[in-house]
Amino acid sequence: MRISRFYQIQKTLLQFGLDELIPAQWQPWYARLARRSLFWLRNQHPQQPVGVRLRLALQSLGPVWVKFGQMLSTRRDLFPPHLADELAKLQDKVPPFDGARAQHLIEQALELNDIAELFSEFNQTPLASASIAQVHTARLRQHDGSLADVVIKVIRPDIKQQILADLALMDTLADAAARFLPDGKRLRPREVVSEYRKTILDELDLQREAANAIQLRRNFDGSDSLYIPFVYSDYSRTNVMVMERIYGIPVSDIAALEAQGTDMELLAKRGVEVFFTQVFRDSFFHADMHPGNIFVAREHPANPKYIGIDCGIVGTLNAEDKRYLAENFVAFFNRDYKKVAQLHVDSGWVPAHTKVEEFESAIRTVCEPIFQKPLAEISFGHVLLNLFNTARRFDMQVQPQLVLLQKTLLYIEGLGRQLYPQLDLWKTAKPFLENWVKQQVGLPAVWRQVKENLPFWAEKLPQMPNLLHQYLEQGPKQQRQLLSQLQQLAQQQQQAKAQIVAATFAAASLISASIVFSFGSPWPAAALLGLSVVFAAKALLR
Repeated sequence: MRISRFYQIQKTLLQFGLDELIPAQWQPWYARLARRSLFWLRNQHPQQPVGVRLRLALQSLGPVWVKFGQMLSTRRDLFPPHLADELAKLQDKVPPFDGARAQHLIEQALELNDIAELFSEFNQTPLASASIAQVHTARLRQHDGSLADVVIKVIRPDIKQQILADLALMDTLADAAARFLPDGKRLRPREVVSEYRKTILDELDLQREAANAIQLRRNFDGSDSLYIPFVYSDYSRTNVMVMERIYGIPVSDIAALEAQGTDMELLAKRGVEVFFTQVFRDSFFHADMHPGNIFVAREHPANPKYIGIDCGIVGTLNAEDKRYLAENFVAFFNRDYKKVAQLHVDSGWVPAHTKVEEFESAIRTVCEPIFQKPLAEISFGHVLLNLFNTARRFDMQVQPQLVLLQKTLLYIEGLGRQLYPQLDLWKTAKPFLENWVKQQVGLPAVWRQVKENLPFWAEKLPQMPNLLHQYLEQGPKQQRQLLSQLQQLAQQQQQAKAQIVAATFAAASLISASIVFSFGSPWPAAALLGLSVVFAAKALLR
């Protein structure tokens, strides 16, 4: 099945003529010869521009590839406009499946004889269609008799099998990459694919997405920066989710945002602040923030607010990774490259034998030229290429738990570039991170931990006399048990040593007997053979 899927992918890419995207200097003669030999896989859409062919190919390959195209669409610094514009259509303009079938799936999931039992209106024509699900508008009959404008998200039927087939192929390719690529071990492809598998399979469960949306909404309750639509959890199932309908402006519609007088600089800054707040304050961040999932509220354009939808993919960080990341960011913003290098060594992201001074110099060479420049003047493609070369040089391993974070940061940077290219990313993020780090160390952090642990300590305090008595009573007994175990271990080691000695003498006697017998001395050989039997028996008995 994996081989057939691999052939199908290669066939699709070649039939859409995407081999044209590979520069000629990267194609050795044998690769060009192999391409010509596949005469039955010619470009079947020569009249279409290459951007359209790329989008259509990714659409036909399924959701895993559509997700890849969505991420690429935000990197306008890496791709020319004609490619980025076409890939942007993958965000919410994927061809829909039949609306009547979507209605049947909704009725089946919510156990309705007719959809009109719960919804006074239902539009079979989808409002938006993405790689994994599509959205229909409706009006929900509420318990108090009022009507609410909602959208109903429905998972595409029979999509899981296609995703599992692609994931199986990715597993195979990851195994091959780990074994045969020079950087296979450092890039950790198996772990990265495993992390991606969990992410995309979680996205197929809309009840999980509903829970994510509820959590994000609670985290930003009352915020001026981000709004998450209300989820009607009573009507959410694994393949169906009902949520509040929003009427914002797509964040990619720059013309509409400017026409209503939106403060684009403030909007861009709030995007950076929302990202860092989710990561460092909440340790729970929306990890699929491509432009198709982000809108801007129409109210108060001078005080713009983001609206986030599609919370199927979220990321979390443990306390250790979060602290290391924050300290790395702050040191980076302060141009303290030695601390950045030392933090990478301390965290185990680079080998312990790495020379900090050399690593510091390499980081400075890559990062120093991009400071004090607005986003419009920074080639992040060039920066990323240099960073990857530096990582390879110092054998820096990929951290699978940070892949989602890296992808989200690319989305945010791409959005900032579109909204307000003059944005100083470093100046915007630095105060927030410095303040967060201050909160995590020093007396305020100690006092906060004391307050958090106070209920637990208060509960355990009455038990302290009993716990102390048990410890004092059991201490001598545990010491005796430990001493007895140590004595048994010493005795076992002594026996093992004697057994090895006996086995060695047995082998030596056997070899000597063979040598003596070869010289024609049977009686001495027999004596030595008997001696080897005695030593062997002694070893076995021990």
